[in-house]
Amino acid sequence: MAYEFKLPDLGEGLTEGEIARWLVAEGQEIAEDDPLVEVQTDKTTVEIPSPAAGTVTRILVEEGKVVPVGTVLVVIGGEPAAKRPLGDRGPVLGVRGNREVPPTRAARARATPLVRKVAQELGVDLESLAGTGPEGRITEEDVRRASGPTEGRREPLRGVRRLIAEHMARAHREIPAVTWVEECDFSHVDLKLLVPTVLKVCAESLREYPELNARFAGDAIVYLERYDFGVAVQTARGLVVPVVRACDSRSVDELRAEVERLAEAARAGTLEPEELRGSTFTVTSAGKLAGLLQTPIVNHPEVAILSIGRVAERPVVRDGEIVVANIGYVSVTFDHRVVDGARAAEFGLAVIGRLEQAA
Repeated sequence: MAYEFKLPDLGEGLTEGEIARWLVAEGQEIAEDDPLVEVQTDKTTVEIPSPAAGTVTRILVEEGKVVPVGTVLVVIGGEPAAKRPLGDRGPVLGVRGNREVPPTRAARARATPLVRKVAQELGVDLESLAGTGPEGRITEEDVRRASGPTEGRREPLRGVRRLIAEHMARAHREIPAVTWVEECDFSHVDLKLLVPTVLKVCAESLREYPELNARFAGDAIVYLERYDFGVAVQTARGLVVPVVRACDSRSVDELRAEVERLAEAARAGTLEPEELRGSTFTVTSAGKLAGLLQTPIVNHPEVAILSIGRVAERPVVRDGEIVVANIGYVSVTFDHRVVDGARAAEFGLAVIGRLEQAA
């Protein structure tokens, strides 16, 4: 008896997922609860166990494809596609109701619907190609290579990089953003504690300027009474923004420990889904790689983000004399639908004032 495993509802209102990595191959025997597939959502990567034991007879969605919840991903048990009776017309690539759909001539070339569509658009005969994908499948790259010379190396957007592209494009499209910038004297800040110190002073300052700790909800502004801040972390897979909870009630040392824990988990790819959602404001610091200042994109659906540029010794004028101080630039990018420029500037100056007076 064949078991068709469909992409399950992973919660949090998610309607689709990307097949990040198959943990099995066609023809492999697996037991119930054995690792089956990794699915990338807009929150995190989830490893899904097999709901049934048997032989993996058909994998229907290749790695890197985004499919909606309810899509049949793999068939476990039943008759392997390669061992069908001679009278059968080839492997089945689709099912309508309880009726199998006979494959087309191109389908017998072992290509996904997307690849067949690309081949049709480019006028490439799939049966003339030797597939370089798993089990001899024809990939989109095979088709494009056959259609003629291409310039440069093509690398499809996948995983975290695809999600970053979609998220940033949405934020840029929907949010009328403005950036305010001012310099700050960090001489009284322990730079080893820069990020947790900034988290603490931002929480204190947002109490005075609540419209920056808010949401834009169509015809209303939702003011949030919690201070859960996203902290941008660069990883080998791309930018990840884990959430530091209750920044208003934790000490700087407690915030430091939590930032370090989340950053380590982000780089290891072990963050839990709940550690990536629900932020109310975001802080980013590019560290040693930073330029003088940045104009970051607001982390939708938030309405503001604060960035710290490179802090370094620079000449400044104090009481009519040139002295050396640890100077860096603080920038606040904000949603102008919610936050007026003057209020954003006042918030930025409040943050700077607290940093310059830090013990």
